[in-house]
Amino acid sequence: MANVSIKFNGKEFLLSCDDGQEDHLEELLIQINQKFNELKNNLGNLGENKLLLITAVKVMDEYHETNKKVEKKKNELKDLSNKFRELKKLVYDYKDKKESEIKELNDRHIHLKSEIEENQKKYEKLIDQAADEISNFVENANSKNLS
Repeated sequence: MANVSIKFNGKEFLLSCDDGQEDHLEELLIQINQKFNELKNNLGNLGENKLLLITAVKVMDEYHETNKKVEKKKNELKDLSNKFRELKKLVYDYKDKKESEIKELNDRHIHLKSEIEENQKKYEKLIDQAADEISNFVENANSKNLS
């Protein structure tokens, strides 16, 4: 335990704190002393006990207000985090949907390409058959004309 000697309202006090916390304790006491002296200057000398009580109430009020602001910011951050998660989910859902649509289009493209190739082969076969029939017809016609 460490000891810190402080001066408050013109009186010396010796306070104990954990080792390494001396500077922090001194900073807190400086702030309390400032609040106390501020109130003493604004309200006059109401008596040390009443000024200490008002100082404590003022410090607690500031603490409470700060706590409310921190809670409000935590809630805002929580809401923002929820909205971000929601947005992230929407983005991934959209991405998955588009990937599915692309896959479906690719599958349809492959199917259509296959159909076109198949129809092209049928068309070429049909043309070859028609060409053979025309050749046969012409040969038959020529051979009848020659005879």
